[in-house]
Amino acid sequence: MTDVLVVGAGLAGLRAAQLLTRRGLEVTVLDAADRPGGRMATDVVDGFRCDRGFQVLNTSYPALRTATDLAALDLRAFEPGAAIRGGDGALHRFANPVRRPSQAFATAVDGLFGVADKARLVAWTARVLATPPSRTAGIVDRSAAQDLAAAGLDGPVVERFLRPFLSGVLGESALATSAAFVRLVWRSFALGTVAVPADGMGALPARLAAGLPDGVLRLGRRVTTVRPGVVHTADGEHTARAVLVATDPVAAGTLLPGLDVAPMHALTTYYHVTDTPPAELPLLHLDGTGGPVANTVVLTRAAPGYSPDDRALVSSTVLGDPLPEPQVRRELARVYGRPVEGWELLHTAPVRAALPAFRPGHPVRRDVALGDGLFVAGDHRDTPSTQGALVSGRRAAQAVLEHLGVRRPI
Repeated sequence: MTDVLVVGAGLAGLRAAQLLTRRGLEVTVLDAADRPGGRMATDVVDGFRCDRGFQVLNTSYPALRTATDLAALDLRAFEPGAAIRGGDGALHRFANPVRRPSQAFATAVDGLFGVADKARLVAWTARVLATPPSRTAGIVDRSAAQDLAAAGLDGPVVERFLRPFLSGVLGESALATSAAFVRLVWRSFALGTVAVPADGMGALPARLAAGLPDGVLRLGRRVTTVRPGVVHTADGEHTARAVLVATDPVAAGTLLPGLDVAPMHALTTYYHVTDTPPAELPLLHLDGTGGPVANTVVLTRAAPGYSPDDRALVSSTVLGDPLPEPQVRRELARVYGRPVEGWELLHTAPVRAALPAFRPGHPVRRDVALGDGLFVAGDHRDTPSTQGALVSGRRAAQAVLEHLGVRRPI
């Protein structure tokens, strides 16, 4: 018998375990993988660091700053903004004026879309920033597409900029995601720095796991069934006063029949190696013509340590299942405006369950306490993001403490 059994060593499970052990509880975390992190992981391929799909951290996330020491992650920042290949064949650079005021004029006079559209985009952004996140979380009655249209944002500004930019973040291009989440995402990009740890995204869960007491984390333990107070694995039965399922939505729905779980969006990321980087800055490149590449970036311009030598590592993501690599290569040549014949395909990372869908009508926060000492956490209980996963872990830990009679807030 232990106090709490946590099923899943992703961000939500690790955060919950971190907080529960700090309160003196005996906690065991079980995970089937050989390393912590769940969907946040870094694979080393021929010495290159390849994150499991294109992932980034945003320094504006409050839960991230609370959960770990950002300085210890040695974050390597991307340029705030994007470069967009337009239908006119030109590469249009858009800088975040909040983060790069010196480039605001160049962005304002760029011809990708009109001045009136830019003014409406600035006005909408100002409203997003002026609205407290707690109020923004209540805008669940409409989709992002409906929200943007109500703000007068349609036509070229959506098709050439907002849709290409948001599709890789949301995992879908129809902008059918809840307006609440999209506004929160837009706020975070406007205020925060987008970065990756020098050692790869897997460094975040590794750091959370390293802070747990010895013996708490048990890897290679696949959980087969869960019921109140009992968890079964291949090596037997484990009992606890409380059980927290902190897995991805698919596994959570299997272990907890009847749980409301969201469908998952698939993403596929291609990692290419080249001697000649196709861009000078660590700037996200987008296709403003609606092509299949959601985004692409020269990772080593931001984080040189992702490469074991002087060659550049290019990360490119498409929505859904893998496409033929020659097709992706042709699209990259067009987006970057550079020849890619000499690029080497290093690694392909298809993630069929990359992000939970977040449709209108669903609250930003869902219940984490299921009754009978059963609890659930994960980005499917909050927002589909690093922030959401960490917040859900904290909320679940608080609910467990209340169930066990520990009333002090976290």
